[in-house]
Amino acid sequence: MKKVIFLAIIPFVFFYFSSTAQRIIYSEPDRDDARLFSYDIIGKINGNTLIYKNYRDLHFISLYDANMKLIEKNKMSYLPERISTIEFINYSDYFFIIYQYQLKNTMYCMAAQLNGKGKLLNDPIQLDSTDIGNLKVNNIYSVIHSDDKQKIMIFKINSRNDKENIVTTVLFDQSLNIIHKSRVLIPMQEKNNFLTEFQLDNDGDLAILKASRASQNDNISKATLVTKAALTDEVRSTDLKLMNAYLDDIRVKVDNVNKHYLVTSFFSKQRKNNIDGLYLFLWDKQTNKEIYNGTVNFSDELRAEARGENSLKSAFNDFFLRNIIMKNEGGFIISSEANYTSTRGSNVMNRWDYMYGNPYMSYGYYPYGSAFYSPYSRYGTVNQTRYSADNIAVLSFDEKGKLEWSNVIQKSQFDDNNDNYIGYGLINTGDQLHYLFNAQDRRQTIFSDHTISPEGQIANNLPFKNLDKSYEFMPRRAKQIGARQIIVPCLFRNYICFAKVEL
Repeated sequence: MKKVIFLAIIPFVFFYFSSTAQRIIYSEPDRDDARLFSYDIIGKINGNTLIYKNYRDLHFISLYDANMKLIEKNKMSYLPERISTIEFINYSDYFFIIYQYQLKNTMYCMAAQLNGKGKLLNDPIQLDSTDIGNLKVNNIYSVIHSDDKQKIMIFKINSRNDKENIVTTVLFDQSLNIIHKSRVLIPMQEKNNFLTEFQLDNDGDLAILKASRASQNDNISKATLVTKAALTDEVRSTDLKLMNAYLDDIRVKVDNVNKHYLVTSFFSKQRKNNIDGLYLFLWDKQTNKEIYNGTVNFSDELRAEARGENSLKSAFNDFFLRNIIMKNEGGFIISSEANYTSTRGSNVMNRWDYMYGNPYMSYGYYPYGSAFYSPYSRYGTVNQTRYSADNIAVLSFDEKGKLEWSNVIQKSQFDDNNDNYIGYGLINTGDQLHYLFNAQDRRQTIFSDHTISPEGQIANNLPFKNLDKSYEFMPRRAKQIGARQIIVPCLFRNYICFAKVEL
C-alpha cells in the first residue's frame, strides 16, 4: 500500500525521523501562579516556549528555555483592565496578541506585536470598534487565521434583524495591514437558522456554515455552505442535499492544497435516533461545484470495537468529532471521542441531552463561538457530576470520500466534577499520529502514547522516560509546538506547571 503522509495540523514542515527515545521535561512550579489562573500556550519562538498567564487583571508572558527553565516573566502592563478575550498568533520570531475590551458603550478590538521574549515591539493598534449601546455582552469580535498564518481576519455578527445576520469582516495580511473590509448580509429565513463555523483559507476566502432545525434540541435538518472571496462583498450559498440525513455535529474544514471545503457531521436516518454514520460533502471552490455528497454507514465490526458499554446500535451515540486532518492527495482523517456525563440521582446524559438550542437567542452582536454541543460545555463544576471520555475512533477516507480504513483506540476515563485530566492530546509527526492520554495500569495512572500509522495500524509505545507520579497531566489542553514536541499543562502540588513531551 502506498504510504500516506499526513498534512500538518499546524503549519510545520514535517520530516521523517527514526524512532527516538521519548522523554518529558517539566517546568518548576511558579509560586506566583494560583491554581485557578488562566493560561494559553502561545508556542515556540526562537527556540523558547512562551506561555501566557492571567490572574484577575494581571497578565504575564512567561519565557521557558529548551529545558523548561523559566528565563523571564514579563508583565503586560499595557493591557487595559477587564479585557474580555485575548488571542495569540505566533510566527518564527514574533507574535501578535489580539484582544478586546469595553470602554463605556464602545467595544474595541486591539492588536499588539511582541518579540520572542514577550516584549512589545510597537504600541498597540486599533483594529476595529463598535458602538454597542446598552447591550450587555462580554465580547463581540472573533479572530481566525489561515493555516499558513498569512491571512488574519476579525469579524462580528449582528443579529438584531431576525430575518438576516450582518457579518462584518476585516481581512489583514501577516503584518496586520488591512486587505479588505466587508459587510455582508446572510439571510436567516427560518426561525431556527444559525451560523455554526467560520474557516479562512490561505487565499483569504471565507467559508461559513449555516444550519437549521425544526425546533430547539433537535437535529440539523438543513445546512448551507456560505462562501465569500477575499476581495469582494458577494456571498455564495450552496444548500447541502442531506438525503433524509439528520445532522448534529457539523463541521467545515479547509483543504488548501486542493482548494476544497469539506463539510462533515455525524448523522441519523431518523430524528434524535441512533448515530448511523458520517455525512460527507466536498466542494471545489475553483469551479464552484460539488465533488461528492453522501453518507457512510458504520459497519457492525466498527460498532463492536467502538461501543464500550453501549449496545451495537447505539455504539456512536456518545461520540463527538475532535480532529479533521487533510491529506495531500485530497483524502482526510477524522478522530472522534466518546464523551458523556452522569449526575448522581439521574440517568447518564447522552448526545440528545446536549442539544444546545439556538446559541444566539438574544438579538444584537454576538461573538462567534463553537455552536457544537459538547457534554462538557453545558455543565460547569457541579457537585456529583462525573465526566467520562472513552474510546477514540479514527477513520481514514480517500479523495473520493470512500472509507479506506478505520480503527479504535480503546480507553476508559472518568473524573468527578472535573474534566481536566481526561480526553487526549494529538501530535502529528508526519509519519504517525500520536494520541496522548492518561490511562490506568495496575491502579496507577500512566501517561500513555498510542500511535496510528498511515495504514491504520495502532501501536502502544513504551512508557515515557522521566515520568514523575507527582504530576497530573491535562492532555486535552496540550498544544503541539514543534515537529515532535508538545506542551502539556499539568498539576503539581496545587500549582499549574508545564511539561514538554518529546517523541
